[in-house]
Amino acid sequence: MSSVKVKHELHAVAQVLYGFAVVALVMLGIGGTVYKIIAPNGWIAESFGRGMSAGTATLGSLVLIAGLAWFSRGWRSPRSRNRTSELLVYTFAAAGMLYLAQMWTKGAF
Repeated sequence: MSSVKVKHELHAVAQVLYGFAVVALVMLGIGGTVYKIIAPNGWIAESFGRGMSAGTATLGSLVLIAGLAWFSRGWRSPRSRNRTSELLVYTFAAAGMLYLAQMWTKGAF
């Protein structure tokens, strides 16, 4: 096997590992953010106060998330979608790194 082919294969393996790490961090970031939003003591429940039941706060937050997702479909032009999606992916990857560090140090979100 030539050294060029080995170098090419190592580069491909490195790209696969990088892609897997980014996908894992994005999934952790999205999952952690959704958990932080809809948890009984999450962001939505705290913003409405302790008087509101946890079920109502969870249902309201799910409706809010679904509404924002539906409205966000038409906000961007196709040309700017690539930059916006990259920003969104790397923002959730950064959130995933924060949640991973929090889980590592505290053992929970």
